Parts: sequence; C-alpha cells; structure tokens
Amino acid sequence: MSSARTVLEVSNLKVYYRTLAGIVRAVDDVSLSVNEGEVLGLAGESGCGKSTLGYALLGLVPPPGRIEGGKIVIDGIEITRLNESDLRKVRWKKVSMIFQGAMNVLNPVYTVEKQLSEVLTVHKGLPTIAAVKEVAEALKQVGLNPELMKRYPHELSGGMKQRVVIAMALLLKPKLVIADEPTTALDVVIQAQIMNLLKKIKLEEKTSMIFITHDLSLIAEISDKIAIMYAGKIVEVGPSEEIFGNPQHPYTQGLLKSIPRLRSKEKITWIPGVPPDLRRPPPGCRFNPRCPYVMDVCRREEPPMIRLGENHYVSCWLHTRS
Repeated sequence: MSSARTVLEVSNLKVYYRTLAGIVRAVDDVSLSVNEGEVLGLAGESGCGKSTLGYALLGLVPPPGRIEGGKIVIDGIEITRLNESDLRKVRWKKVSMIFQGAMNVLNPVYTVEKQLSEVLTVHKGLPTIAAVKEVAEALKQVGLNPELMKRYPHELSGGMKQRVVIAMALLLKPKLVIADEPTTALDVVIQAQIMNLLKKIKLEEKTSMIFITHDLSLIAEISDKIAIMYAGKIVEVGPSEEIFGNPQHPYTQGLLKSIPRLRSKEKITWIPGVPPDLRRPPPGCRFNPRCPYVMDVCRREEPPMIRLGENHYVSCWLHTRS
C-alpha cells in the first residue's frame, strides 16, 4: 500500500516581526507536514503564532513581519523562493485561506457575484458569464441560494458571510485550505453548521486543510492530527486520538484539563501565568515559567523534539533519557 502524498512540507520556518521595541519571534523554527486529504488541527493560546504561520503559508505576512528562514513546499512548489508575481499564481490555485473575520474580508461596495467571479476571471481567465455560472455552483456547494449573488455583504447574516468566504476559498479547488478560526464570533448553531460544512468538504473534495483555533473541542471534530503551538514553537504533534487520549507535553495536558466536560465531575483547572513576551522569550523551554514539572535543564536548554510513537512527537525534557 502506497503512502499518502505530502501536500505541505514546512521545514525550520522562522517568521519574525522587526519592530522598534525589538524582534518578535512569532514563528521560531517550526516544522510540520500535511498529507493529501488530511486535516491538521493547529491549537494554542492567543498570540502563540498560529495565524502568523497561516499567513506565511500564503506569503502574506503583514509588515513589519517577514520570513527569516526555513522552507515551505506546497504541492511540490517551494513558495519561499517565489517573487510576488509568482506567488499570485500559487495563491487560491494551490493554497487558499478561510479568514476569521468574514466582514473584514468581503468588500462592502461589491456584490457577492462581483467578488467571487473576479477570482475566476483573474486566475482562470474565464469570461464573465462562465464565471458567474461557476460562482452559482460554488454557493450551492456551501448551502447557499445562488440568488444571494446579487446581495452586498451587509445584507447577509454572519453565517451566510462565512459560507461565502468558504466558497471563495474553494473556487479554484486548491490542494490546501487554511481555515483561520472560521467560526469566530458565530453563535453555536451557526458554528455547528460551519463545522459540518467543513467536514463535508473534507470527505467529498479530499481537500487538505489546516484548521487553526484555540478551541480544542472544535479541533476534535475535524482533525486527523494535531499540532500544539506555544510561544512560536510546536511543542507536541501527533494523531488526534493520541493527543486527546495520551497527551505528553505539560502544556497540552493543561489545555485539555481546561475544557469543560458535561459528564465529568473532575474540577476544571487552568494554566497559571501568561505566555511569554516573544521579544524576550525565556531561555531553555519557553513553557518553563508555567510548567508544574520544571527542572533545571528546562531553564537552560531548549528541549529536542522526541519521537514517542508512530507520528507522535513531543518537545519536552521529561521524555529524554539523559
């Protein structure tokens, strides 16, 4: 049996923001991969670098940020070597993004038809009539009536706008879709609808996806594997069932213990302290000021990434054989 084809390979990626107050190491030496048809859940507290990593995969890191090192290969194309003109040919065809603020993504002075058909006329060179026909089909795919094409964003509900953004991301059938907290600010009913839609896309289109969120309960619904990010670094990665059933990094354990469970009498706990300032991260393991198991070595040296089992890795001194 042949192994799954790799759609995304990130190696030692570094994305820094050079500010007057210092260098913010938002993504610091991150490596990960996503196979064809696979969903990677990327979780961590706000400010840990999740969204910056997502933007880097599209070559859209906002100034003063820039990719300082490492490699990103999407469907065989190393995008870190491309200029802006060539990047535009890759975006939406090879990799697209579902942004977290639909109202901030959609242009308020253009109709849905205008905004979505423009993607097709620019990237595929379709005539307007053919583009509008494809837009109608794309809206049907995400459960919207094609008649909504004539409306402006402010005439749509939050859930409708988010579906339009999802339709836009899927228009060119990209190999990889980055979903950056796509259910933010939506009520629980609409949130469930969006999650069901993403699961349907995963099954029917076999689209690879990175699902970015701080909500582990959402990641559990859709992800095949999970990467836990803390202070710009990946601290644990593995199959979803391993991460939820056998978490090995103290940070992962803390995140899971903070999730309320209806049928559990176990007391909800939280992780004390706050994430570090990424301009001046602590030496050694960046989680050491908040870790209940901290040792002297944790304060001196950065832990290596240790393999615990098949596709399960953790960066923690507790699992070394020193």
